[in-house]
Amino acid sequence: MGKSKEERAAEEAAHLEAMGQKQELHKNFSFLSLLGLAFAILNSWTALSVSMQVSLPSGGPSSVIWGLITAGVGNLCVSLSLGEFLSAYPIASGQYYWTACVCPPKYRGFMSYFVGWLSAGGWVAMNATGPLLGSQLITGLIYIMDKTYEPQRWQQFCLYLAFAFIGFFVNVFGNRLLPIIDKVAFYWSLTGFIMTSITVLACASPEYPTGTWVYTRFVNETGWPNGFAWLLGLLQGAFGLAAYDSVAHMIEEIPKPRKQGPLVMVCAVLIGIMTGFLFLSSVLFGSGGERNLQSLIDAASETALITIYEIATNNRAGAVCLTMFPLICMVFTTTSLFTASSRMVYAFARDDGLFFSKDLAKVDKHLHSPVNALCLSLVGVIIFGCVYIGSASAFNAISSAAVVWLNLSYIIPIGVNLFSGRKLLPDRPFRLPNTLGYLLNIVGLLYVTLTTVLFHFPPFLPVTGDNMNYCVVAFAILEILCLGWWLLYAMRHYKGPAVEGIMPGTAPGKQPDEMLVTKADGEKPF
Repeated sequence: MGKSKEERAAEEAAHLEAMGQKQELHKNFSFLSLLGLAFAILNSWTALSVSMQVSLPSGGPSSVIWGLITAGVGNLCVSLSLGEFLSAYPIASGQYYWTACVCPPKYRGFMSYFVGWLSAGGWVAMNATGPLLGSQLITGLIYIMDKTYEPQRWQQFCLYLAFAFIGFFVNVFGNRLLPIIDKVAFYWSLTGFIMTSITVLACASPEYPTGTWVYTRFVNETGWPNGFAWLLGLLQGAFGLAAYDSVAHMIEEIPKPRKQGPLVMVCAVLIGIMTGFLFLSSVLFGSGGERNLQSLIDAASETALITIYEIATNNRAGAVCLTMFPLICMVFTTTSLFTASSRMVYAFARDDGLFFSKDLAKVDKHLHSPVNALCLSLVGVIIFGCVYIGSASAFNAISSAAVVWLNLSYIIPIGVNLFSGRKLLPDRPFRLPNTLGYLLNIVGLLYVTLTTVLFHFPPFLPVTGDNMNYCVVAFAILEILCLGWWLLYAMRHYKGPAVEGIMPGTAPGKQPDEMLVTKADGEKPF
């Protein structure tokens, strides 16, 4: 006979306490609402549509389509690998907690601290992409309506701040509404995907480019060698599928986290790949083909997608209507990004990994929200917005920083477990067959290594101050802050997550599977 809701909640709270933390956040999310949040954050078809300007000069349509598939395979391998960790240790700390669990005691403190900074920094950078893309869509709409309009960066920055403050205030004052908002975001995004794809194909009929053009046409206007240019175009696909670890940072707010968490994470990536592939194929078939390719490449980042809509529908009003779907998606995405990034900051502060940790780890008793962590996320978003004012390639810099930092935080615990013979995790409901696990871990490691190097390169040659990829500068600043705080404070005070009681052989009288994966509740490994 199954356990009651109250018994299961008490058991899950005990599991969390065994991992060194108390259940402070309410379990407001269901499987569907958490999937909605994850999909709203990935929002793959929307993110891919508004970032086409990354791939079109770096490989053309072939890079747009096959770059997504390549990034999809890599991210699917990583998400499946992370699913094992999430199933074993369902805690909002995520990657840095898992790193502490698998690293030798000698290196546990610094490695978990380093991964925590990568994850927190990556989430703040990812948080900035929602307002950035939303503001670009609005200026693009204005341009479509008035071709004499020349968007100024200060105007875009003001719109950027408006999106950021909307996401911030919804999270501060509407925490109880977040599950409902995330469900609405999920349905809105899927509706937009279906409506837009069908409309573009129907309006463009029968003047489609050939399938050969859509799936094989190669373009290189970057100044880099052809093969390297195509690889740089992977950023679009990687960005469109990034941040699926949001599930981990919300895991303490969902029932049956050890089973449902990994499923949500993997499903979000799979849905992103499928919707992204179908949507990108649709818009390329509706783009008019070769006769419009150069104008799309030359278009400003704010107008490329809207230009395709206008070409396909042959109607300015139609283009504006279709753009409403990704625009409203960006509002939902920004809200969800604030939710996940604040949970990551909150979790890391609980373990004293950040400055002002005691304040950042507080949950407002009336609002039931980590307000101080949300404030830090907002400050970080505003700082990243300053890059927007000073650089024409701001999107490349911010999205590259987000993807690189998050990917590095994913692969460190996976790599340590891989090189230790995949023997460091306890029994868990979500368990990959050992041979398949090795294969997925290795492919994920190779993918992250490749993209980490690639995404620090500037998108065009010759390099100027305006088109430089400032990801490398952002990474340097992050590491200076990380190492500086380590030397000033954390080296003496940061103890890392409390993992001794759950590591293999360290819990008196209990094995890890007894503490974290109780067979009595009917949960069977996948």
